[in-house]
Amino acid sequence: MLKVVIIGPAHPLRGGLASFDERLARAFQQQGDKATIYTFSLQYPNFLFPGTTQYSSEPAPADINIKVCINSVNPLNWISVGNELKQLRPDIVVVRYWLPFMGPCLGTILRHVKKNGHTKIVAIADNVIPHEKRAGDKQFTQYFVKPVDAFITMSEKVMTDLKTFSHKPAKQVVHPLYDNFGERVDKVTARRHLGINPNQNIILFFGFIRKYKGLDLLFEAMSHLKNDPRYQTLNIKLLVAGEFYEDRKIYDGLVQNLGIVNELILRTDFIADSEVKYYLSAADFVIQPYRNATQSGVTPLAYHFEKPMLVTNVGGLPDLVPDGKAGLVCEPEPSSIASHILKLYELGEDHFLPQLRDEKKKYSWSVLVNSIKDLAK
Repeated sequence: MLKVVIIGPAHPLRGGLASFDERLARAFQQQGDKATIYTFSLQYPNFLFPGTTQYSSEPAPADINIKVCINSVNPLNWISVGNELKQLRPDIVVVRYWLPFMGPCLGTILRHVKKNGHTKIVAIADNVIPHEKRAGDKQFTQYFVKPVDAFITMSEKVMTDLKTFSHKPAKQVVHPLYDNFGERVDKVTARRHLGINPNQNIILFFGFIRKYKGLDLLFEAMSHLKNDPRYQTLNIKLLVAGEFYEDRKIYDGLVQNLGIVNELILRTDFIADSEVKYYLSAADFVIQPYRNATQSGVTPLAYHFEKPMLVTNVGGLPDLVPDGKAGLVCEPEPSSIASHILKLYELGEDHFLPQLRDEKKKYSWSVLVNSIKDLAK
């Protein structure tokens, strides 16, 4: 049995990273290891957090040991946590790295852990070069990577970025399935639960709304579609499920200018974990119109709920969604997105399901856990 500590977001924090870390702890436990998560008492100062709240309204998971103790802006806390983990002597520390702002905090904690001469440190690098750049990014990342023994990335783009900072052992692993949101429910039940007409065709944009995710491109694509006779026959509605992480007035203005109010169903509050299955189950297809991307947590979510996807030809998305198999790949511009949405409906869900289910088999949590253990050796 290994003693494993995961450093990263977890309950009472909310969002994809927290869900991932909690699921990863369970995956270690399923292999007979002891897993503890050290999470943040203060994750972001308010100026860095664009949403309404950083905290979950869901109950804490009863099956995971979560210690809420890291303050991202207090250097004395970093030393204290680092010394605690040094004394604890875990066999492996798995640390999440997704934002250079966290570099000083996490880098300092890890330097103290390393002093015990026992613990191996494996970083899961979600991003090395961030989507939105800020002063100090490079220096903070350089500080973070130095005490790390090995790295996991979940896209070729992040692996390439990582090599500009470190040549330590690294392995690329696909983002495992988000299978912790329950099982799929039938489409009619899901739509009734959400108050959506069960007879409409529904495409889904899911997740936090940020510029790089291209929701504005998808809105423009809906404007293109509105004038296509095939679209009128299909009666497609775009369901947007996710919280604005930037000024929503830009999007509201775009909706009015494009005249697509009636083509949209907007659910732009944070989606609680218990509601996720209904949104994914209600959709015919999941649309990811990103301008740029490393990988996307929405992709393994769509795989779990067996929803074919439309992704743009950016970053690691085409590798994760083979064109014509698990979905379609288009260019990140409105006319291409629009034409490929129509193509999804021409082909139909059943066209993709056999190959999507085959592709889904790659997205195992045990692959990630075993990769971490191999790197730690």
